[in-house]
Amino acid sequence: MSSQIGSRINSVKADIHQIEIRHQRIPGDVCLLAVSKTKPIADILAAKAAGQSQFGESYVQEAVEKITTLADKELIWHFIGPIQKNKTRLIAEHFDWVHSIDRLVIAERLNAQRPKFLPPIQTCIQVNIDNEASKAGVPIEQVQPLAESLAKLPQLNLRGLMTIPQACNDQDEQRQRFAQLRRQLEQLHQLGLKLDTLSMGMSGDLESAIAEGATIVRIGTSIFGKRTTR
Repeated sequence: MSSQIGSRINSVKADIHQIEIRHQRIPGDVCLLAVSKTKPIADILAAKAAGQSQFGESYVQEAVEKITTLADKELIWHFIGPIQKNKTRLIAEHFDWVHSIDRLVIAERLNAQRPKFLPPIQTCIQVNIDNEASKAGVPIEQVQPLAESLAKLPQLNLRGLMTIPQACNDQDEQRQRFAQLRRQLEQLHQLGLKLDTLSMGMSGDLESAIAEGATIVRIGTSIFGKRTTR
């Protein structure tokens, strides 16, 4: 399995590179985030051996165990799942990035609970681009006021926006959704917010996301295989 993970990472990175070239993106502009939720530490170590340093997790207790165990490995940890109020302290104490902020109260708790000896948490606002009742995320029309509030919190560094659109096999439709997020980021730029991150795109819509400006793509199955059912 270790050698398979290494070869899969190399394959995904090669795909990203080719897509960047195809859509006139700067090579290396897109960061690969390996989604390691439910995967064992051995898989993460195999990915690290292949040069992967950034990992995404969604389940707080599971993630904290991994982060603690691998504390000497110089990995960068991203929280990408829905955030419950009673889990904000653990997230604030252990993660480098949080992609899934969609309420000011959550942001305020993370800001208050971030240890002062750690740098600010790099954060993204999760946008519910399709207004799906089953998904977390703020409606796109509420992004601006939330962004302006987050930008005032000293222990958070607002970097950009994240979305998980509805599954769709039509590339034109995929691109339309990602273009909405890109345009929203551009509007925030016009307000003076210096943001540089679009966290969007997974295995099934990777090319569409990169074509529309993704800077972080979140890939799990193509690296680690099918996710274990919890």
